Amino acid sequence: MVDADPRSTVPVGEPAAVRTGRFLTGAWRSLVMLNWEVDPAILRPYVPRGTELDAWRGRTFVSCVGFLFTDTRVMGIPVPFHTRFEEVNLRFYVGRQGPDGWRRGVCFVREIVPRWAVAALARAVYNERYVALPMRHTVELGPRGGRVEYGWRLGERWCSVGASVEGEPAALTAGGEEEFITEHYWGYAAQRDGGTVEYQVQHPSWRVWTAHDARLDADVAALYGAEFAAPLAAPPSSAFVAVGSPITVRRPRRIA
Repeated sequence: MVDADPRSTVPVGEPAAVRTGRFLTGAWRSLVMLNWEVDPAILRPYVPRGTELDAWRGRTFVSCVGFLFTDTRVMGIPVPFHTRFEEVNLRFYVGRQGPDGWRRGVCFVREIVPRWAVAALARAVYNERYVALPMRHTVELGPRGGRVEYGWRLGERWCSVGASVEGEPAALTAGGEEEFITEHYWGYAAQRDGGTVEYQVQHPSWRVWTAHDARLDADVAALYGAEFAAPLAAPPSSAFVAVGSPITVRRPRRIA
């Protein structure tokens, strides 16, 4: 058996029967990623059946990720007024042994978008934890760096996640923390009946900036749960900004 190359947009050696059709295509641009090392006990209740927590050098992470979703198409069709929008999510990292080897994936605690129809579709197809809220963004990146920030309004309060960068983005370091955070190419979602679906996310390896002045300003307990309030109140363990790329999200299939 040939292992899948996690840097490729096309799986290597994956049995044809495992592949599913394209559901969503587009591009993720100007991703800001703030990462916290957390106690695995916080995340275990959220781990879908059939998967296990994935760690980097014995460290378990949760990440707040904001980005622009552009040129969005559902089954190849652009939906009017829904092709460009912000997204902010809180995610953690899991994996499972697949027919092609170890599959590194992500699970979401909560995902925010500004479009009700996008949230409803994701909940219906994947049972992902989407919510629709007013959103805004600032992306100011140039040859000398800049700042990326994504905001959302929860009640009367505007919240945000953002970071500043300098210089040019660089290729990922093999085996590094940035590679671990960005290169998880599967999604897993627990279902209402206790089962699990798996879906593939394909994109090339990204170039990244190491960020500074990284901040999450939010009512963490209200949005994500009281168990995340203390860990996310601390400065992030690391932060970086990724250039992004075109992406493909494939249809889910049941694994448990």
